[in-house]
Amino acid sequence: MTIQSAVVRLQVDDLESAVTFYEKMTGGVASRFAFAGVSLAAVGPFLLVSGEEEAVRRVAGVKATLPVADLAAAVEAAVAEGAEVVVPAAPTPNGHRAILRHPQGGVFEYTGP
Repeated sequence: MTIQSAVVRLQVDDLESAVTFYEKMTGGVASRFAFAGVSLAAVGPFLLVSGEEEAVRRVAGVKATLPVADLAAAVEAAVAEGAEVVVPAAPTPNGHRAILRHPQGGVFEYTGP
């Protein structure tokens, strides 16, 4: 299993001004989408999350998104090392994801094909 990078999740009150800031800071262009009742914008290594407090809390509770080359293999390897599956692998608008709690307590979204 190889974690390819990390995408930091950040709850923001004003998505538009946050997008402007992070586009300037990263030199990237935001990719916007909605999921689980929140509005999101991916800009470089940041995933900006905005919306109703209850929905945002559910999405922003995950500390980071970890893209992997093989989602099933990554989940299997993490579980073998003591991670707990919080949400099993399932399709999303951007591929597939699973949410795992690492043995140290951090909750992470794994994404991949």
